[in-house]
Amino acid sequence: MKIQSNTAKTVNGDKKSQSFFISRIVEELNLYQSYITRIEVHLSDENGKKEGENDLRCLLEARLKDRQPLAVSSQADTIELAVSGAIDMLKTALETTIGRMQNHHSQPSQNL
Repeated sequence: MKIQSNTAKTVNGDKKSQSFFISRIVEELNLYQSYITRIEVHLSDENGKKEGENDLRCLLEARLKDRQPLAVSSQADTIELAVSGAIDMLKTALETTIGRMQNHHSQPSQNL
């Protein structure tokens, strides 16, 4: 599972922060790694340099094998909370998508 990180100019994107978020994503999504080819992380500040509530955004896009990509987004007051929220949303989306894939493959075909 490859992880690509993109950070807007107005967001602190130093190596230490990126390392922390990437390790957190790998840890939280490890269960799904056999289904995921790549995850793209986009961190941005919706208000630029202006102050505001819930203006930090994390968009996670999971590229799945033989499937359309899944994308989720979370906004919060801190990047940490935005990343955490996006991870939780992506886990839910992956559980639903993978569950459907498994149900589809495990149902016996009916010959009419």
